[in-house]
Amino acid sequence: MIIQSKLPEVGTTIFAVMSQLATENKAINLGQGFPDYMMSEELTSLVDHAMKNGMNQYAPMPGLLSLREMLAQKVEKLYNNKIDPETDITITPGGTYAIYTALTTVINPGDEVIVFEPCYDSYIPNIEINGGRAVTISLDFPNYNIPWDEVRSKITSRTKMIMINSPHNPTGSVLSETDIEELRKTVEGTGIFLLSDEVYEHLIFDGLPHLSILRYPDLMQRSFVCFSFGKTYNCTGWKSGYCISTPALMKEFKKVHQFNAFCCFTPTQVALAEYLKNEEAYLTVGTFMQQKRDYFQQLMELTPFKPLASHGSYFQCYSYAGLSEENDLELAQRITRENKVATIPVSAFYKYAEDNKVLRFCFSKKEETLEEAVERLKEIKF
Repeated sequence: MIIQSKLPEVGTTIFAVMSQLATENKAINLGQGFPDYMMSEELTSLVDHAMKNGMNQYAPMPGLLSLREMLAQKVEKLYNNKIDPETDITITPGGTYAIYTALTTVINPGDEVIVFEPCYDSYIPNIEINGGRAVTISLDFPNYNIPWDEVRSKITSRTKMIMINSPHNPTGSVLSETDIEELRKTVEGTGIFLLSDEVYEHLIFDGLPHLSILRYPDLMQRSFVCFSFGKTYNCTGWKSGYCISTPALMKEFKKVHQFNAFCCFTPTQVALAEYLKNEEAYLTVGTFMQQKRDYFQQLMELTPFKPLASHGSYFQCYSYAGLSEENDLELAQRITRENKVATIPVSAFYKYAEDNKVLRFCFSKKEETLEEAVERLKEIKF
């Protein structure tokens, strides 16, 4: 029997490769984006309580209404947008699932999707498995700004969607008001959809606002906006997220969702509906994470690496330009073997492995983990 692969160019993800290498070499893993500290005991207790009280059967297909109602209240308060919890929100098994489902909802064979690189590694395979074509545009290095004139030059009659991500993985860049205005000019008068990946919604630093697409009614009308509870509450293994859109778009989104996951783990939905009443839990996570970024950056001053700006997410990129001619994958693998610290080469976030001599580090770790990692990185030989 012969399988004709739908993703012939795709192999094992760089995250799996580097995590396996970290395990083999007993290295500290600053590659994959997950915390190594405990999450909220209150939230885990709420899940335990829900399970013990019999909340263990199927939830409604779009998610528990009580959870969707709490999310609608949150959106109105934060973004001054009154959305309907009955028609505009679907709870999903993770933000990545929400992204895949949104793409599957609208992308047909031959459609083009504009993607900014470096980008989260699921974007392009998600497009291609639906028969679409990713039109890649490199963000301007080293600040990773969007080159809007190039975006407009790449739009054709086949352009179906533009994907944006803020705060950005892997670089930590964030959209500005200028970006929003340029996006408006770009899509005005077109039938182009938007997919806004906002899984790091609350992990934003330096007093900057999160410019969610939910703030802008004209953009919202053409958008799927995807979020992650895992990133907000430091429970990435829960794989719990949601998507917000207009009633018409969400109706089509749910047609795909109902024949895939159908619904999500009920006890976590019960717990999250209650825990969302604690506004401080999500409003303070950015300050908490900025302290980790700042501490890691302070420690890294003792190494040869040079920091690039990070205004959000779990990550900061560091340059080794001028220190070594090794490509970033070679260096990342050598550091893992020799110095016992795993990172992610940023070239892995480009379709054709653009190498700017940059590694991505995850700073969402315990202080002692960051301290030990930097002690090891201080010994790197260039």
